[in-house]
Amino acid sequence: MTIKAIIFDVDGTLADTEDGHRKSFNKAFAECGLDWCWDVALYDKLLKVTGGKERIKYFVESFLTGFTKPEDFEAFVKHLHKVKTAHYTAMLREGHIPLRPGIKQLIRDAHEAGITLAIATTTTPENVSALLEMGLGKNWADFFAANGCGDIVPHKKPAPDIYFWVLEKMRLPAADCIALEDSENGLRSSIAAGIKTFVTTNHYTRNQDFTGAAAVFDDLSNLGDFYRATGVPLPGK
Repeated sequence: MTIKAIIFDVDGTLADTEDGHRKSFNKAFAECGLDWCWDVALYDKLLKVTGGKERIKYFVESFLTGFTKPEDFEAFVKHLHKVKTAHYTAMLREGHIPLRPGIKQLIRDAHEAGITLAIATTTTPENVSALLEMGLGKNWADFFAANGCGDIVPHKKPAPDIYFWVLEKMRLPAADCIALEDSENGLRSSIAAGIKTFVTTNHYTRNQDFTGAAAVFDDLSNLGDFYRATGVPLPGK
């Protein structure tokens, strides 16, 4: 298999972002006068649902049975999520959430080797931009041929929609690509799109079911192992 493209998930894959998200949700709740608090154990359960707005709805419907929804619940959720995003992007711009080991080098090596790079995530465009501007510089978008994020597709992971969207933008078949994910939902999404997928685990996902993954890594601190497993050309080869 000659790899022509690598498609990256963002949260938990490019950076250990999930605790930043959790803290930002809590800041948004406090700012909006809500006494909600998502601790690590609860957030671990909430992560079964992808997408921030979807996660808020899931929390209200599954954990707050006595909560009276505002008349315009959709607007309430959108506002909460907007406030949360502002707190999260501030954390990113202050440098509190660096890229995971090996990620920056992988992106630069692959780009230099002529491999097409793309993003497939459920997080917002603002979050992606803030993270990668800090990690790769202001010209970060030059590295990526397609930036699939947020609400641009009707169904979020584990549905394969975002991967199909990215494949169409790149004009490449799934067989020419590999994906890098960190979660079971992400793995299900990419596999359903027919893409060979490699997983890097984190604190929240290390005990999930990664059946079907081509290989599972703790992180990419040893890029040589990753290159050998994936077939990505080694730099200079």
